[in-house]
Amino acid sequence: MAKKPTGRSSTAQDAIDEPELRRIVSSEHLVSDRCPELSELEFGLIIASHAFGRWMTRCMAGAGVKDMTETEILVVHHVNHRGREKKLADICFVLNIEDTHVVSYALKKLANLGLVSGERRGKEVLWSATKAGQALCERYRQVREACLMPGFSGADEENLRIGDLARLLRTLSGRYDQGARAASSI
Repeated sequence: MAKKPTGRSSTAQDAIDEPELRRIVSSEHLVSDRCPELSELEFGLIIASHAFGRWMTRCMAGAGVKDMTETEILVVHHVNHRGREKKLADICFVLNIEDTHVVSYALKKLANLGLVSGERRGKEVLWSATKAGQALCERYRQVREACLMPGFSGADEENLRIGDLARLLRTLSGRYDQGARAASSI
């Protein structure tokens, strides 16, 4: 844990008003005086990402299919999304997965399970959820409603905060993508 760097000079009054805080971070050596909260956010993203991954795989197991990877779960839900056919490139784009081979492998595994099907049109394969895939997504939704949603109140204030957080995460993903491009050129 790192001490709270503030990026500004502290006064005696600050020391009285604010007890020394220790930031909850995974890598103290990465904490920046410019934005120490970013290291806290990154640690939150790390643990939230792993918790979300565990949730997805266990929810899917509860829906009846064990041993699906997080990517396969994301892909089957996205292919089922809005009942529209999707191209591999579009699936990768929406899920922000750079390596098309990862999604291609997931699609092949899902097709072997009978959850999605692909139809070649020209040079493209368009993917859609099968009836079994649609039914699985609905069972997943039912497990989600039963196990996850009781922890949320549904109050307008809570929903507004969640919406604000979702927008912030999308904004931050753009900054991290830009940073990744910049780091690739170093």
